[in-house]
Amino acid sequence: MTTFRWYLLGILALFGAYVALEYYRPKPLDWSPTLSSKDKIPYGTYVLFDVLPEVLGTDSVADVRLPIFNQLLGSEEPQLRNGRPTNVTFDDDSVDTANDQAAATLEAEALPLAATHARYIFINQEFTASHLEVNALLRFVAQGHDVFIAAEDFPANGRAGSLADTLGFRTYPADSTLGRVLAPGLGRRDSVALHLLGAGAAGAPFWFNASAAGYRLALTKRRAHRGATLAADAQGRPVLLRLDHGRGHFYLCSVPLAFGNYWLLRPRTADFAFAALSQLPTGQPVWWDEYQKQGRAGEQSVLRVVMGHPALRTAYYLLLATGLLFVLVEARRRQRIIPIIKPLPNTTLLFTRTVAGLYQQGRNHAQIAEKKTTLFLDYLRTRFQEPTPDLADDAFRERLSQKAGVPRPRVDELVRLINFARTAPAVTDRELLILSRAIQDFKRESR
Repeated sequence: MTTFRWYLLGILALFGAYVALEYYRPKPLDWSPTLSSKDKIPYGTYVLFDVLPEVLGTDSVADVRLPIFNQLLGSEEPQLRNGRPTNVTFDDDSVDTANDQAAATLEAEALPLAATHARYIFINQEFTASHLEVNALLRFVAQGHDVFIAAEDFPANGRAGSLADTLGFRTYPADSTLGRVLAPGLGRRDSVALHLLGAGAAGAPFWFNASAAGYRLALTKRRAHRGATLAADAQGRPVLLRLDHGRGHFYLCSVPLAFGNYWLLRPRTADFAFAALSQLPTGQPVWWDEYQKQGRAGEQSVLRVVMGHPALRTAYYLLLATGLLFVLVEARRRQRIIPIIKPLPNTTLLFTRTVAGLYQQGRNHAQIAEKKTTLFLDYLRTRFQEPTPDLADDAFRERLSQKAGVPRPRVDELVRLINFARTAPAVTDRELLILSRAIQDFKRESR
């Protein structure tokens, strides 16, 4: 037992050492590109969001956790059912999807935009907006606001075109064999140089990892907006554009990872993000979009939908109360299981056989014969109401023969065998067997 304890202590010590090693071991860096303002990992934007008031010269930086439609128009986006807005009535069921989208767009355009003169900033790996949100952004910019979007892709959300299709631009990978190994020093070691263009932008290029700055911008043929290229790579392919729309501007950047914590904390690359954002006018409030990265603000539990509707919330609480009531009532109604107690077995016969076996093994038949005669006399007292059986009394034998219905000679023979067993110094096996059979025959015939 002592050796086992030592083995057990050794195993516990090794387990504790392993747990401590895993707990205090340096954790590997998370290179996932979240671009979220709450993340301090290399490709979060915690640093940029922290210094944004100083960079843009404003004290009003709002963390927006609402969809674009809600933020700009102050209402929920009209929902489409089978391509139609649910709150628009149609008389002709044959109206096609394009007309339905147009009806929803006209309804959205009837809503007034937010009165705040603000700058809207999006830093995402991909920028997704519905057709109505694109229209709201276009109205927002046309009224004199500025929108800055840094993204590698602009996919269409729904059947209508994306913002890229509307404004007439696209993004594409600079290298078709581009590997997405974002950690510098791993995988592809190529670097790309990005240059700022325009007046007063001369200076040393900004060197980025090829995977972090792997996308470029291109204008399509049907583009009708005026603008300018603000930054490009060594081959002159744009990475930062300004597109004029109405009285405002769209600023589009194809290298969103350049705004991550890793590149902002490097002195040779930090100024690229700051220079790109400095193109926005100063002194205006800033809206920083986090909806496309974190979703709506508020509770994120699995019950948030249930808790968000009074009817569902009431039904949920009612279900919990009913379940608790069922448990309490069922526990009181159900009795405890009564154990089955088996009666004690009658071991008299077993005991008798055991004792008889002992006598038989010891060859002491006289004692067995004596006990048999004693039990027989007790039988006569209880069966024939003879208080003091006297085997030597002739009258007793006659009376016993009449009560038992056994012939007198049989009774005299049984008495002789009993007297012999009680007086003989030794009883053989044969004599004990004859006595036992005579007693059994008398009991059988007397019944």
